[in-house]
Amino acid sequence: MGLDQYVHTLGNHMKARYGQKIHKLTIDASFTCPNRDGTLGRGGCTFCNVTSFSAEAGQGKSVALQLAEGKARRGDAKRYMAYFQAYTSTYDEYQVLKRRYEEALAVSDIVGLCVGTRPDCVPDSVLELLAQYREQGMELWLELGLQSAHDDTLKRINRGHGFDAYRDTVARARAMGLQVCTHLIMGLPGEGPQHAFETLDRVLELGVDGLKLHPLHVVQNSTMAKQYAAGRLPLMDADTYMDTAAEMIRRTPQSVVFHRISAYARPPELVAPQWCGDKWLALNGILDRLKRDGGQGSAL
Repeated sequence: MGLDQYVHTLGNHMKARYGQKIHKLTIDASFTCPNRDGTLGRGGCTFCNVTSFSAEAGQGKSVALQLAEGKARRGDAKRYMAYFQAYTSTYDEYQVLKRRYEEALAVSDIVGLCVGTRPDCVPDSVLELLAQYREQGMELWLELGLQSAHDDTLKRINRGHGFDAYRDTVARARAMGLQVCTHLIMGLPGEGPQHAFETLDRVLELGVDGLKLHPLHVVQNSTMAKQYAAGRLPLMDADTYMDTAAEMIRRTPQSVVFHRISAYARPPELVAPQWCGDKWLALNGILDRLKRDGGQGSAL
């Protein structure tokens, strides 16, 4: 049996809603980030690298063109979601955001949007705009890059916000009926499995509709790449990540949708750990643990 038998995956969730496969098409809409443009800082988060988004090459191309190119690469689906992935996709003038979002929604086979952003860059005006799309029948996910619920960790990685910003945005978004998907990174500097479990508990306590789990991996041209080269950045090994991710899934209610349970990067972008270059290693290892110990929600 496959992963869908043990985890409430986005793929299965969307197929149940729409009766067919729905693919996410990534978009780079040329947004920036307050942690890069000087508002908060210029170095970005210590794990960040300008080539770390799969859609980076799309800069300068229209949203419609990027969607057309994405569909050409993903010919096994008939309907899609537009995923505004790169950097902070709620961080611009209201009219600019509206124009970008509606350029995607104007494409006939787009069923909705996933909008990736930071918890400290989501004003009420943007939430209200996204809520309007949802009220019109569009699928809408607000993806918040929290990474950790521990303020000392967020400071250590130069995140530029604390957990309070996340708490505030989740409350406002969910009050407007928006689905929230929270991104969490395991193995951040100074953190082990117990930190990940505590982060999960705090996120679940506030209420969340979806989760993305990522192992920390070091990419070129990031601050962490320099730290790793200097021997100052210990990294989580594959077995620890697989054990931790599987246990987090088991501690998560079955109603929560997992958009991702691992991530990988390709050389030469990937600096370390090398196991993050194997797309299937972590996925298969997590599945083996869920088969052995029980699937999503079994530890509750």
